[in-house]
Amino acid sequence: MWQRSVCVGLLALVLGYLCLLGPELPSSALRHLSASLLGGLRGARSLEARMVAAWQQDIVRPARGWARVAVGVNACVDVVLSGVKLLRALGLQPGDGRNHAVLNSPEDLKEAFSHFMGKGAAAERFFSDAESFHHIARTAAEYPGAQLYVGGNAALIGQRLATNPDLKILLCGPVGPKLHELLDDNVVVPPESMQERDEFHLILEYQAGEEWGQVRAPNANRFIFSHDLSNGALNMLEVFVSSLDEFQPDLVVLSGLHMMEGQSKETRQRRLMEAVASISDIPTDIPIHLELASMTDQDFMSNIIHQQVFPLVNSIGLNEQELLFLTQSASGPHASLASWSGIPDVGIVSDILFWILKEHGKAAERASDLTRIHFHTLAYHILVTVDGYWGNQVAAVAAGARAAGTQACATETIDTSKVFLKAPLEFVTSQTEAPSKISLNPDEPVVHWHREGISFHFTPVLVCKDPVRTVGLGDTISAEGLLYSEVYPQ
Repeated sequence: MWQRSVCVGLLALVLGYLCLLGPELPSSALRHLSASLLGGLRGARSLEARMVAAWQQDIVRPARGWARVAVGVNACVDVVLSGVKLLRALGLQPGDGRNHAVLNSPEDLKEAFSHFMGKGAAAERFFSDAESFHHIARTAAEYPGAQLYVGGNAALIGQRLATNPDLKILLCGPVGPKLHELLDDNVVVPPESMQERDEFHLILEYQAGEEWGQVRAPNANRFIFSHDLSNGALNMLEVFVSSLDEFQPDLVVLSGLHMMEGQSKETRQRRLMEAVASISDIPTDIPIHLELASMTDQDFMSNIIHQQVFPLVNSIGLNEQELLFLTQSASGPHASLASWSGIPDVGIVSDILFWILKEHGKAAERASDLTRIHFHTLAYHILVTVDGYWGNQVAAVAAGARAAGTQACATETIDTSKVFLKAPLEFVTSQTEAPSKISLNPDEPVVHWHREGISFHFTPVLVCKDPVRTVGLGDTISAEGLLYSEVYPQ
């Protein structure tokens, strides 16, 4: 890179001297030299810098933005610390990784953490033993360097949206004294939503290349677990829906369904049907965004898809683990794929996203309101919309990518020296139908394609080399995408 900079500098000096000392030089020669200089300067800019500049041009506010956003219903305090350091503090020794749908002991915690750390994949689990969990939570909170933050998908999305002074945010969830203290002043919490004790979630982070015994993390990520009964029972859902009449939002953001996995199958099924009834009470002219999160029970995911949750919402946000689990649970395309190998294939991802909207989205023959999906993974994002319902999606997907690059590195703007491009520069748009092959242009990083009345907007993400904090990154991305989205009146 420095050699290129030196060459460009020398070229500039030569051109300056020629202009000063050789006025008789033909103008055509000067123009040619100027073009060479500009080309050198353009080439000297990194791919990352060119993408950031292009995003800045793309990110424009929608013609009709939101004024009041209601967010619910999961909220907690996140205790964030190094997973390896906590396991050592608990006296646990490295061993083989193993997936557990529910954690029943510290040994289960160690095995599940090792399993997902080895994959570099995010995951979230319920810890069933209350006494054991509280011991681990105390150890974590008292560990030097542990940090306390706003937690829970709904609270994180609300907190992110509240940084915009033009927005009024209602947050409904189990809000204890510590969480209330951490929330932005722009967030309104109904009195009925307050409780005496906070719910704590433990966020075990690991860095790219970090080792725990024989396990080596391929990239930075985190493992989340809790013994959270309030959020697990969706205790605040009815309070949330009843508060909408007075607040009069023009967007509703809903999350927390995944927290019910800690309930018995019968309790979960009953509560899901009650949730469907409550969500049905939200006026149909208010768009609803559902943020999904890590789940392990395929029957439960299938129920969410088929038992009227998907048809009741207008928009969904999810990551690569949730997308694959969703298609496996509902026997969708590529359901035989056990796990992603490296960066999720764009063609496979777009096939599944297309299927969700074609099979479960809005259509003349189907009673469904679902018209938008925001997919986010480490290396890229895709926004998929049914034509005619959403606008400003170029800005929305670019804003989501920009937010990923700033939050992970904890910088106000993207510092191109701290990020790198990990997305493929070439990809196909489908693995099941005649695909289009796309070559990425860093000066036009938002790519658009169509498929049977459905629009795809793709953009790479600039990945932080040394991430400061990965917790809540997906929620920030979804919030930012929603902030720049516009829903068309029907």
